[in-house]
Amino acid sequence: PSEQLVSISTIMSPKNIIFKKTCKDKSVGVFMGKRDFVDRVDSVDPVDGVVLVDPEALAGRKVFVTLCCTFRYGRDDMDVMGMAFRRELYLSTRQVYPPLQDREKGVHTKVQAKLLRKLGNNAYPFFFEFPDNLPCSVALQPAPNDVGKQCAVEFEIKAFSAESQDAKVRKRSTVKLMLRKVQFAPDSQGMPPSVETTKDFVMSDKPLHVKVTLDKELYYHGETINVHVNITNNSNKNIKNIVLSVDQVATVVLYSNDSYVKCVDFEDSGDSVSAGATLQKVYKLLPLLANNRERRGIALDGKLKHEDTNLASSSIVREGVLKEVLGIMVSYKVMVKLIIGGMMGSSEVGLEVPFKLMHPKPEAVKESEMEDELVFQEFKRSYLKGIIGAGDDDDEEGNVSGGDDMGPKEK
Repeated sequence: PSEQLVSISTIMSPKNIIFKKTCKDKSVGVFMGKRDFVDRVDSVDPVDGVVLVDPEALAGRKVFVTLCCTFRYGRDDMDVMGMAFRRELYLSTRQVYPPLQDREKGVHTKVQAKLLRKLGNNAYPFFFEFPDNLPCSVALQPAPNDVGKQCAVEFEIKAFSAESQDAKVRKRSTVKLMLRKVQFAPDSQGMPPSVETTKDFVMSDKPLHVKVTLDKELYYHGETINVHVNITNNSNKNIKNIVLSVDQVATVVLYSNDSYVKCVDFEDSGDSVSAGATLQKVYKLLPLLANNRERRGIALDGKLKHEDTNLASSSIVREGVLKEVLGIMVSYKVMVKLIIGGMMGSSEVGLEVPFKLMHPKPEAVKESEMEDELVFQEFKRSYLKGIIGAGDDDDEEGNVSGGDDMGPKEK
């Protein structure tokens, strides 16, 4: 189809884009005004929407909505030593029909109120709040030849009709919509990070002093990092080379804290500093996913299907909550290594400087600019035909690895 995907910019535009998806037996439909929910460290956007039910198709069944955060760390069908490769980090369920409270009490947002007016008496609101201890949407990049679902933290709204909350749920009576929990850069910059070290050598009267400073603490994706290196080599050793890198540290917090360090940018400068000399130089590093497309295991920001993504943003967690957060936590550091020559072979002096890598906050749309007309973006499974992974798991109702659904395929 020639239609284009709803991009992030469209979602943030004044038009009220409404994401709509209906289950196969038409008993339940979900309507949501957004799929990105912002974690501001001290609070998270609540998840709100409306469910449209068809009482005839329900045939006496009830309707429930769940908000689920899942940590998937391997193929669903690979069950190694009895350990499941999928773990629910959070699950909250609400009965929306028959309603347990007045419709008006369930309305928390203007979008919900507008949808209820437009959809009529068979529409019912739902509302969830995230707990403090959930990570943001992150996925580990699969290798080009990997099959199946990637390791990821994923969020999903699921609406379904069933006799009761615990009864077996039929796929044709279920509708799922992937969400993202995202963080944007804070408004204020911290102090530019700086690290220095002094190294003494045997048989040398004076030491080597190295200082590494970044020009700021927080960088936006796609921004060049200026690394200021200041070397005073009063020792009798020669520095043969200076090597710099940006390392991404992805800590998978589940059964144990496993950290995976991946170099996402590298410079072999070839610069040398002889005994008694100094060097002051600014090196430039640029960590980009575009240069790391083939690298398995690099952490990426979670994506909604077909949208391109980027290296994962730095995780910011409120103090005191960190120990409880399960999932994938991401941080970055600049590494500077000095290769030092010697009679017994070369040695290294290394410094690491932490920094943050994030997206700037998008500009919020003022309520006065919001248009009254709702624009419905309907997700149809027919769009998925021919997309890799679309048919590999009926249970996912057309969810493709790494995200959901259902925008028309991009040409």
